[in-house]
Amino acid sequence: MTETHDIATAAEAEEAAALPRLYEVHSEDAACEGLDCVPEALNRPVASKSSAQWAYERLILYIQNFERQLDGEHEVAMGFTGSEAGVLRIEGMGFFDPDILTFYGSDLDGGRTQMVQHVSQLNVMLRALPKPKADGQARRIGFRLAEQLEASDPPPQAE
Repeated sequence: MTETHDIATAAEAEEAAALPRLYEVHSEDAACEGLDCVPEALNRPVASKSSAQWAYERLILYIQNFERQLDGEHEVAMGFTGSEAGVLRIEGMGFFDPDILTFYGSDLDGGRTQMVQHVSQLNVMLRALPKPKADGQARRIGFRLAEQLEASDPPPQAE
């Protein structure tokens, strides 16, 4: 039997080895400016990550940046566009290689909710919702997710 190898063009090889890049322009003072906001764990070549891990890590960045703009009376929630899933108050997030993202939380009525989504269908809207308890501090899931990402080595990718 002969072994087959994928042949990559120079452009494909360069793209796979590229480091992540973030570029945004805002009408007001941005809470975060470009790569200063990208956790070190995200600064690894794209080829070393599955689609699920890559989407998960970037979504953490967007959630964290969104939370930086919230006051103490609001928390981040996620609306799933293009579906009737409604809004999910984000309490956890994960991925299942190679291409599944999971979102854990509660709906507006307090019911436990989990959304499982293929990375090709990822289309979410971040929303600010009033925190559920008037006497407690607003929870910041984006910062907890980013801290966990920085504190651990990246999960090994299956071959």
